[in-house]
Amino acid sequence: METPSAPYVPPQIWQWEAENGGTWASINRPTAGPTHDQDLPVGQHSLQLYSLATPNGQKVTILLEELLALGIAGAEYDAYPIKINEGDQFGSGFVAVNPNSKIPALVDHSTTPPTRVFESGSILLYLAEKFGAFLPTAPAQRTECLSWLFWQMGSAPYLGGGFGHFYSYAPIKIKYCIDLFAMETKRQLDVLDHHLADKPFIAVAT
Repeated sequence: METPSAPYVPPQIWQWEAENGGTWASINRPTAGPTHDQDLPVGQHSLQLYSLATPNGQKVTILLEELLALGIAGAEYDAYPIKINEGDQFGSGFVAVNPNSKIPALVDHSTTPPTRVFESGSILLYLAEKFGAFLPTAPAQRTECLSWLFWQMGSAPYLGGGFGHFYSYAPIKIKYCIDLFAMETKRQLDVLDHHLADKPFIAVAT
């Protein structure tokens, strides 16, 4: 923690000694793996989605609903909330699907054995290829689409996690951190504004 009279000096070797305060302090930890036994529910459809309506978590739901709007019956799914503020992502069942303990995660029971898919970009790509929709097949257009897919994967979570945390959730407000992430947020939005200046969509699946 930083104060005007005693600036924080980073240690040469960092050690986890205590919770760092803030909204997510009770679930943040430097180790992986489950913290408790908790089975995941399984519904009647082949696709089982485990997520939450966060900016990143809702991406898969949006694609699934778009697939259903096209009349693709195989895209029917059961969705279950993973309450990340309560630590559901560290339950044994969820960790078995996503060892990184992050939402969203998907299990496809139409395969033998069932296929687990984690990381939102990987899930979007899996579903697009599985159902042959929303992903171009021509090499140049496919590459352009995937470039923008990975752009939003690399940019949006970093900005949401960084700017959102230091601006809203951090127990102390650090001007350097807020300014850094605010500047990068604006730059990424400007990248998007430039790209969409002469086109209605980021990429077109043709």
